[in-house]
Amino acid sequence: MDTPTKTLPKIDPREKKKYYLTDTPQRRALIGIAKSIFTLILTTDVRGLENFPHEGPVLLAANHVTNFDVFPMQFALPRPIFFMGKAELFRNPLLNILLRNLGGFPIHRGEKDEWAMRHAAKVLKHGQTLGIFPEGKRSKGKGLAVAKTGAARLAIEANCAIVPMAVVGSDQFFKRFPHRTCVQITILSPLLPKLGESAIALTDRLMFTLAQALPEEMRGAYAELPKAFTM
Repeated sequence: MDTPTKTLPKIDPREKKKYYLTDTPQRRALIGIAKSIFTLILTTDVRGLENFPHEGPVLLAANHVTNFDVFPMQFALPRPIFFMGKAELFRNPLLNILLRNLGGFPIHRGEKDEWAMRHAAKVLKHGQTLGIFPEGKRSKGKGLAVAKTGAARLAIEANCAIVPMAVVGSDQFFKRFPHRTCVQITILSPLLPKLGESAIALTDRLMFTLAQALPEEMRGAYAELPKAFTM
């Protein structure tokens, strides 16, 4: 009689890679180099830095215009950002190494990526800053798109604050060279999950709060604040 074979669960290939959960000397060195390079093309106007917690788990949620948004976001903060990036960016071996050393980790868009959500939860468990673009993709100048609920679910599960960050001007990178682009970063007051609040309700609260800090033409799906809506 044939012995039935046992099907082993598939191991996610990302399990074989090193993803960082703490700040490292190589990350600081890379950020220093990136800052020197970006100084040639941008200046930053940072507002509301007093709203950003000095310690503990924080979910940083920003609008997303270009693939370079994470750089002015990081330059504006005294703490490292560990961020989700679309899996396609990690397919290039050299870029894969660079992004992982910068604190990035891949997420497969358009599907339920349990590995990415587990790793994101680990970042928060280690008391770090998790950077997320709730829209899930770049708006490309069309205004805010309807957001996914992943950021809210992570904040509810970790019982941590969401800090909205409005990024304005990054779409002008390289368009004004040799003149530098001014990127305005506005850090808003932290949002704490309310008792019994659903992920959809928290997502709406986050996105309408974020929209109010953006120019009208960038507010998109969140341009009109519903009546009786409370932040």
